[in-house]
Parts: sequence; structure tokens; C-alpha cells
Amino acid sequence: MTRQQRLSQILDLLTAQGQVEIEEITDRFQVSPITARRDLNLLATEQLITRTHGGATVMGSAYELPLQYRIAQSMEGKLAISHAAARLVLPGQVVGLTGGTTTTEVARALGRREHVTSTSEEGTFTIVTNALNIGFEMAIRPHIRIVMTGGVARAQSFELIGPLAVGSLSEVALDWAFIGADALNASFGAATINEGESEVNRVMARAASKVVVVADSTKFGKTALSRIIGLDEIDVLITDTAPSSRFVSAAADHQVELVIANASALPEAR
Repeated sequence: MTRQQRLSQILDLLTAQGQVEIEEITDRFQVSPITARRDLNLLATEQLITRTHGGATVMGSAYELPLQYRIAQSMEGKLAISHAAARLVLPGQVVGLTGGTTTTEVARALGRREHVTSTSEEGTFTIVTNALNIGFEMAIRPHIRIVMTGGVARAQSFELIGPLAVGSLSEVALDWAFIGADALNASFGAATINEGESEVNRVMARAASKVVVVADSTKFGKTALSRIIGLDEIDVLITDTAPSSRFVSAAADHQVELVIANASALPEAR
């Protein structure tokens, strides 16, 4: 386990329990007390937790974890989702990608597609994104054309938001929009914590011929501040575990194609 993965799991513990002790960290992760204290001190410095004598507590209210701490969460499910998403895209198509850990994995899966790594010009396709990390990773791939929106960078998610981002996406036409979400439920649809991100994501969805929401099972039944799109605006939903019967029924009512990605089908698992 890397330090980043350990830090992410410590944050998960704090979210679930409200507090954690040094001894619990040493027992669970098989690290020394010195390492446990260093981990907690780092998280406290980044204002993600409050240090206490012998441990730490949550900040006192819900907050959004920075992208680097969310990467390790539900990774197997996100990989399965990303491979299922990448298989939808044909050579020459234009793909929109919002920011987030799952959409980042979709970008990586697209980058590994055979038609992209070939030398054929026919294999070239375009990614339009407001995510700085996705743009950075994909820019080095010669057969992927990257189009970045303008906008103001948001440190929590590496996404560009604001009027410049909205204006950029208002002038493009996409074959596919892959939309990430912080929450997904039958009545509210796909939502996110930040209203600036939801506005940009919504405009990206409306610029696309097909809208695909990519969300692992931890997002179901949750609520978040700002709606991105309702179920009636989603063409395909790709997830890693079947949602509740109520959600399945609502999705069917709105003619949403539900795809359950199987981790056993990953190339790494063969």
C-alpha cells in the first residue's frame, strides 16, 4: 500500500467514525506510531482533519476531499467502468470528459485503445475537457487531440470552471460526454458538491449527442448540493454494482441504458 492509499483510507475511517486514534492506525496499517503521527500531521496541515492528543477528528462538517485523496477509493470499480466506457467510442469521434477520478480512468482507458496507439490517422480522436490533469496526461499521446476549455482552476478537482469554461463548451459539438458525479439518486439525478462544476458539466452534457454518466456504486443514494442533469437527460449509466430496484425502475422509466461493468473482465484480471 502506498502512502497516498493509506492517507485516503485514514480519511475514510474518519468519515465513518468521526475520530481515529494513533493506535488504531498502527494496528490497521501495520506502521509505526511515528509514521501514523506524520500521516495525521500532513492531513492536518492540509486542513482535512483536526489533530487531537493521540489521534484526530473530522473537521466538524462535510467537506470535499481533494482529487489526490479520492483516486484510491473504489479503484477496481472505476477501472471496470472506464474500460466499459472506452469501448463505446469509435475512431474519429469527439469525446467530452468532465473532471473526477472515474473520468480520469476513462481518459486513460481511451489512451490505451488499440486504434489510438496505432499509426493510422483514422485512429485519431478528440478529447474535449475542463480537467487539467486529464489534459496533461493525454497531451503526450500523439494520436489524441486535446481541446481544453478556458476557465478558473479549482484546486479540489483540477477542473476549470466559470464563464470561460461554459463559453468554450457552448461552441463545440461532442459525440459523447462522459460525466462524473459526487451523488446519484432517482429523484435528483446526477449531482456534484460544487455549483461551478455542475454548470460546466451540464453544458458539456447538452453539447453531446450521447450522455454517459460514469459513477461507482458508492455514489448511489447520496445527495449533493448542485444538480448536473436529471435521469431524463442521461443516455447511458455505467457503474460497477447494480443499484437499488427503485433506481433501476426510475432509470427504465427514463430509458436510461444501465451498464454494470464487471471487474473480472479487466485485461489485468485475465
